[in-house]
Amino acid sequence: MTGTTPTGTNRKDDHVRLAEELTTRTPAATPTGGFHDLRFMHHSFNGLARDTVDISTTVTGTHWPVPFYINAMTGGSEKTGQINADLARAAASAGVAMASGSVSAALRDPALEPTFRTVRDNAPEAFLFANVSPEVTVDQARRAVDLLDADALQIHVNPAQELVMPEGDRDFRPWLDRIADIVAGVDVPVVVKEVGFGLSRETVSELSDRGVGTVDVSGRGGTNFIDIENHRRPRQEYSYLSGWGQTTAECLLDTLHGGRPVPEVEVLASGGVRTPLDVVRALALGAGAVGVSGHFLHILVDDGPDALAEELTAWAEQVRTLMTLLGAADVASLAATDILVTGETAEFAGLRGVDLQALAHRSAASGA
Repeated sequence: MTGTTPTGTNRKDDHVRLAEELTTRTPAATPTGGFHDLRFMHHSFNGLARDTVDISTTVTGTHWPVPFYINAMTGGSEKTGQINADLARAAASAGVAMASGSVSAALRDPALEPTFRTVRDNAPEAFLFANVSPEVTVDQARRAVDLLDADALQIHVNPAQELVMPEGDRDFRPWLDRIADIVAGVDVPVVVKEVGFGLSRETVSELSDRGVGTVDVSGRGGTNFIDIENHRRPRQEYSYLSGWGQTTAECLLDTLHGGRPVPEVEVLASGGVRTPLDVVRALALGAGAVGVSGHFLHILVDDGPDALAEELTAWAEQVRTLMTLLGAADVASLAATDILVTGETAEFAGLRGVDLQALAHRSAASGA
């Protein structure tokens, strides 16, 4: 892949511009990610004091003070380097983890390294993910980790995006073997994530077989890279693929509550997360932490890094409030909340063997 579009403009800048135009201007209350089909059963006596609720979580063996993070977005141009710096400053201020965008561009062109290194420079104490494609070698993956002094490595898998991207990859045969080599060859935990089309139960099993211990299901509902890449094509002929993939809610139900068990894998969730309630919904379905991209980018672009830091802090407080309302003293306790799954998500879940009655009666089953 190259770093520029067929017309010569920077592809990374195009991604940010089109992400803003196509997705993040959707109002926060607009249903995305399948979360609108998830409701909590309200019980009036939660038995908690809000100040005692613990919203911390553990990801790849590391304690995080909050259960959400700024997920992979950008880097690779002067403009996106500034966005990375601003995101990192906000993450550092609020004590939130962050993932860089794909470092692959900097691996090809060292002149672009500062647009990624700025993440660590502006968030020296934060938990950081470096991000690469499954096309990189083990040595390149190590270089990406070293560039950010990263605590973990994300490998993004994006066949739908690549196939619609005018200059994208067309041969995906080596991907699973390369992922296995990277997992074995780097010294930090590896997270494999989709880019908004969802990881299926079968895909997670294939990754587990290759040694992957953590995945980010990254479902449909947030930034849509088929739409973005299609808008970069002269004829925009792939508009009919706009709804491709599984929503985040569907992925979590399929992977963690389906009829056939998957191997023990830590599951993160992202895609279409627009409110703290979406964070809590994903945690209640078993996600260890929840990634957010589009909403946080929109706050940054419109209002600046200080406003984003305030938003991150406000989200943490709202997650604590919602957990109190649900009677969940900590993130693990959300597994005892009663979740009502309706609409298209319920239809999907039924076809994939999910016991929705059990999810609706978890508090009784746990003795809560």
